[in-house]
Amino acid sequence: MARVIEISDLDAPELDLFARLTEAQLRSRREPEKGVFIAESPKVIRAALDAGLEPVALLMERRHIEGDGAEIIARCPDAPVYTGGRELLGALTGYELTRGVLCAMKRPGLPSIGDILRNARRTAVLEGVVDATNIGAIFRSAAALGLDGVLLSPTCCDPLIRRAARVSMGTVFQVPWTYFEEWPEGGLELLRENGFRTAAMALTDDSVPIDDPAVKAEPRLAIVLGTEGDGLAGSTVASCDYTVRIPMHHGVDSLNVSAAAAVAFWELRGK
Repeated sequence: MARVIEISDLDAPELDLFARLTEAQLRSRREPEKGVFIAESPKVIRAALDAGLEPVALLMERRHIEGDGAEIIARCPDAPVYTGGRELLGALTGYELTRGVLCAMKRPGLPSIGDILRNARRTAVLEGVVDATNIGAIFRSAAALGLDGVLLSPTCCDPLIRRAARVSMGTVFQVPWTYFEEWPEGGLELLRENGFRTAAMALTDDSVPIDDPAVKAEPRLAIVLGTEGDGLAGSTVASCDYTVRIPMHHGVDSLNVSAAAAVAFWELRGK
């Protein structure tokens, strides 16, 4: 049976997970096996539990213990449950809890690039996408539109950052993902070794429209999307097999990367 603990001291060290550790400290880059992340909202926490992730501790508003949080508590019998009123928890964390529930969880091990690509047909490749909201939205589109995986350059935002996981609606626990150790050279080579052709989403003079039959017919395709603002590096575009554009109207020259991703995932989903 879970231990429900009423918070009486905001400075208690056991609350550091929720209040005083930065995202980098939570990740514990020097010892990844000791890293944790924070899942926010019952839906996201349930998705993480469904994926087999291990809870460490819960923080929830008192009113949710027998409400929205009851099922989660039942599924986490060994995790302490810290509780208090909304204002108290807001003072502790520095923000208003979405749906009043947080769960600190152990970070999962990541699959290898080869594991993700082995049986995949369509993958997303993200280069330098740093905004947590965009990362979460891209994962949600990837899950909804049937992509087999998401591969990230080393400079991308961590998909397990609290906001990214929440915006993804928990799909970061459903779509396989990992980081390239090197990008673009080593990463593009790995994609080719695994039989993938690459489609860079960019506006260039030699780009083809997104409904190009040859691109859509590729049996294995990696859709490559670039950072907010600047898009893909020129060297990345030059190294890809295709350069693909989304036709625009009314003088609009580009879409937000998460919107462009959704369009590309749908149009290039294959058969």
